[in-house]
Amino acid sequence: MKRIIYISTVNRHLSEEEVESIGQISARNNHEVGITGVLIAVHDYFFQVLEGDEDTIANVVERIRRDPRHRDMHILKAETGISERLFPKWSMRTIRLAKSGDVILQAIRNLLQNIAQSHRIIERYTQPSVLKFLTEGINPLTVPPRKTEKIVLFCDMVGFSYLSDLFPVEEVADVVNAFLEVCSITLVEHGGVVAKYVGDCIIAYFEEGQADECIAACLEILRRISEMRRNTHNCHLMKFLYCGIGVAAGTVIEGNFGSSVKMDYTVLGGTVNLAARLEALTHEIAKPIALSKSVMEGASRPWPFALVGDLQLKGSSRPCPVYTLDHPLLDEFKGHTDLVEEMRQVCGDGVCGVVCPQTPNG
Repeated sequence: MKRIIYISTVNRHLSEEEVESIGQISARNNHEVGITGVLIAVHDYFFQVLEGDEDTIANVVERIRRDPRHRDMHILKAETGISERLFPKWSMRTIRLAKSGDVILQAIRNLLQNIAQSHRIIERYTQPSVLKFLTEGINPLTVPPRKTEKIVLFCDMVGFSYLSDLFPVEEVADVVNAFLEVCSITLVEHGGVVAKYVGDCIIAYFEEGQADECIAACLEILRRISEMRRNTHNCHLMKFLYCGIGVAAGTVIEGNFGSSVKMDYTVLGGTVNLAARLEALTHEIAKPIALSKSVMEGASRPWPFALVGDLQLKGSSRPCPVYTLDHPLLDEFKGHTDLVEEMRQVCGDGVCGVVCPQTPNG
C-alpha cells in the first residue's frame, strides 16, 4: 500500500456546508475504492492523508490536482510498501478546525502556511527528477546510478560575458531569467527534463526515442526568442538575445553525484560532453543548432537536416559528422564576434544607459 500526505490552498473561501459536502463525497468515493484517510480544513488550507492501493492513490491524487477548488498541492510525504493503515476505519473523516480556540487555530494556520511556503520555495530549487522520486515515495539518495540512453541538450546565450559588462546588473538578470524561462517551459512542453542551470546555460535531456520532440523544442526556442527580440521596442538589451544549442544522443550515467555538502541528480558521460562541445561549435559554423549524427539518425520526421561536415571537436581523437537544420529560423543567428561588434556600435565601450522594461517570466 501507499500513503500520501499533502497540503493545498483553497481558491476561495469555503463555507461549512461546502467543506462538509467535500468530505461526504470523498468518503463515499474513497470507500468504494478502498482508500482511507483524513481531511483537515483550516481557513485557506487543506491538510490530507490518503492511504490505499498504489495505483488507486495515484488516480485520486491526479483527480485532486485537477480540482478547481484548490491549488498549489504540495506532497509533504509519500510512503510505499506500508503494511498498516493509520486510519483503517476512516474512508474519509473531515475535520473542520474553525470551531477551535482562536489562538490554537491561528497557530495551526500559521504552521500550514509556513509549510506550504517552504515547500514552494524548495520545489523551485529542486530538480524535477528528484521531486518525481519524492512524490512516488522514493528516497532519491537511495537511487543507485545507472547507465541509460538519453538525448542531451545544452543551450547557452551568445556573448553573455560581454553583455554583462555593458548593462546594469538588474537588466542582465532580467534577460537571463527571461531566457531560462522560455527555454525551460519549451523543453518541458515537449517532454524534456531540465537537469540544471550553469550560469546562463541550461542543460536538459530527453528520453531515447524523443529525438523529434527534442528537435521541435529547439526550433520552438529559436522562434520564441526571435519573437522576444522583435517585441523589445526600445530595450537594447533584449535585442542582443541569441543562443546556441548543441544536442547529442547516446549512453550516459544517470544518478546522484556530489558530496556531503550538496548533491545533484544528473547525467554524466561522453554524450554530455559532446552536447556541450556541439553547443560551443555553433559560433564557428554560424548556425544556432548543432546536432550529432546519433540525433539525426534517431529522428523519424522529415526534418531538413544539413551536414555541416566532419569536424574536429575538442577532446575527440578524430573528426565526427556534425549536422544542423536548413530552416529560416536558423538564418537569424549572430555569433559572438558579430554580436559583440553590434553591442559596441550601440553602447560604445561604456555601460549602456538604456533602461529596459521588466521582462515577463512567462
